[in-house]
Amino acid sequence: MKQQRVCLVSPGHVASNPRLVKEANALHEAGFQVRVVAGDYMTAIRPLDETILSQAPWAWFQVGLGSRPIYLVRRLWQDVARRITKTGWIPHISIAIWTHSSVSFQLAKAAAAEPADLYIAHNLAALPAAAIAAQRHQARLGFDAEDFHTGELPDTPEYQAEIAVRDRIERTFLPRCHHLTAASPGIAAAYAKRYGVEMQPILNVCPLSEAPTSPCERKASEPSLYWFSQTIGPGRGIEAIIQAMGQMQTRVQLHLRGLLAAGYSEQIMELGQKMGVSDRLHLLPPAPPAEMVRLAASHDLGLCLELTQPLNRAICLTNKIFTYILAGLPILMSKTPAQEEIYEKLTAAALLVNIDEPAVIAIALDKWFSDPEKLHLARAKAWELGRKIYNWDTEKQNFLISIKSALK
Repeated sequence: MKQQRVCLVSPGHVASNPRLVKEANALHEAGFQVRVVAGDYMTAIRPLDETILSQAPWAWFQVGLGSRPIYLVRRLWQDVARRITKTGWIPHISIAIWTHSSVSFQLAKAAAAEPADLYIAHNLAALPAAAIAAQRHQARLGFDAEDFHTGELPDTPEYQAEIAVRDRIERTFLPRCHHLTAASPGIAAAYAKRYGVEMQPILNVCPLSEAPTSPCERKASEPSLYWFSQTIGPGRGIEAIIQAMGQMQTRVQLHLRGLLAAGYSEQIMELGQKMGVSDRLHLLPPAPPAEMVRLAASHDLGLCLELTQPLNRAICLTNKIFTYILAGLPILMSKTPAQEEIYEKLTAAALLVNIDEPAVIAIALDKWFSDPEKLHLARAKAWELGRKIYNWDTEKQNFLISIKSALK
């Protein structure tokens, strides 16, 4: 029987999209011929890419920004397209594609360079690229929605032109898809409501192989709070935690891992000084995705600090939740519709708070850390949930069922 071919397409670096890497590995293990087409434009991320690509069992191709003249021409085209769409007029789908991303057509060229039976887009900029490649080779099309892309922007007048652009892209290409997945039930429901498409929720869980071999019992004198992301910046709930730390009776340490947004280090250190906790704020460098679970395990409480605006933040379930759970780490979760729903399944291993109430968070954390027996049971429950339910070894079966259905 002929080996079926799947091409996964993303505008971002492979190290910035562990979900794509997990899917590529799952497809390879299931006997598919896999090729990944991904972006390559951030110098700081390239060493992390190398940790993945040097061991990848699948083929890959990276799309860079190109020479400076070519890059400037693309930006000029994008500027023209944006001027057109700002008028509220989108005369052709190509104008919407250029407006949203200057790399979509580059990705399309790279994806179409080799035939596949199924092209799967990760992130909105990759959707037109995968669609173009699929059309060229008369192949099937797929889309994985890690986010609800029209809901990533505030629903205010100044963003309506960009929302219309994203809507046009999705409304054009989603009906052509044979494989549709979403990173949370809330995102799947939002796409169903807006476009009438059915998406299979596939959670952002981690492989069991990335977990510690045994639970990590903390022995440090002061509890450690932990948060990670590709970028450490404003609008992520970090400020509320620093304010809470300044009102706590318990001395806790806060560790933040990722690339710092411009000027943000000074901003949070200034807030830390104001709250009297600057000596307990620790900024950690990015790390390879495959190490994130083990790195989390050495802390006491993982932070999932999503906001309720814009809409996408309210309905997403990030990989933080499942990274912490697989590490055997209890979670502090902010109240969003998506996180309140999953909290019901994680109650013994999680703490739910209102991110807008630092004083209340301080009280909740003091109470949490005052009960050693409860902390021990919470870690044990997190460890159990990670092994039995929230891991990629279990979740990938649903992903592979969707793939096989799309290729029938």
